[in-house]
Amino acid sequence: MTSVTSKAAPPAPPARRRPVLRRLSALPPWSLLVAGVLAGGLAAGTYGALTPPAYSATAYVVAAPTAASDPQAALGFAQAYGRVATQPAVLGDAQAHAGVPVRTLRKSVRSATSPDAPMVAVTATSARAALAAGMANAVARSLIRHADAVKGATHVELLSFSRAVEPTEPSSASPALTGLVGASAGGLLGGLALLVRPRRAAAEGARPATVPGPAPAADAQGQL
Repeated sequence: MTSVTSKAAPPAPPARRRPVLRRLSALPPWSLLVAGVLAGGLAAGTYGALTPPAYSATAYVVAAPTAASDPQAALGFAQAYGRVATQPAVLGDAQAHAGVPVRTLRKSVRSATSPDAPMVAVTATSARAALAAGMANAVARSLIRHADAVKGATHVELLSFSRAVEPTEPSSASPALTGLVGASAGGLLGGLALLVRPRRAAAEGARPATVPGPAPAADAQGQL
């Protein structure tokens, strides 16, 4: 008499999930939104606190026609002078009064004009309020001198309308404002991640269930 025993191989144990992933999956869904707000606000607030404040000062010059010209010509020349205000010739003459090299003026000074008024705005930005005002006034003064040199041909002269004054408050955003903007951006990203998360969970739940292995077969006895 021979006894034959047939046993199937036991099913492989399910793969153990990593402890970190298991803990993350146990967190409530709204935690992504909170984490995004905190991370964005902290990063942007730190950036705003470490970045030095910037001050802006603006000087205004106005184009005035001479007796041989008309107001419409002054408006056209104001547009032209607004374009040449940041050119090397004007900035080169302004560097002595501004106390900074031309490359600094090129990076810090901007000009703007109005389509309705013959006026040129010269704005300078610097980490020091006094330097911002000094650069704006120096460039405006240099622009007036260049306009006076060709006044006989253009019949238009530039006059100082308003000098730049030393700003009392920075023009750059405060750390609180940058932190608020960063928190808003982080909350938006966290909200997007929150919308994506349920879809992934549903996709994982739709996977077919694992079929368990066959139970061990009963001992079969037989006689040879």
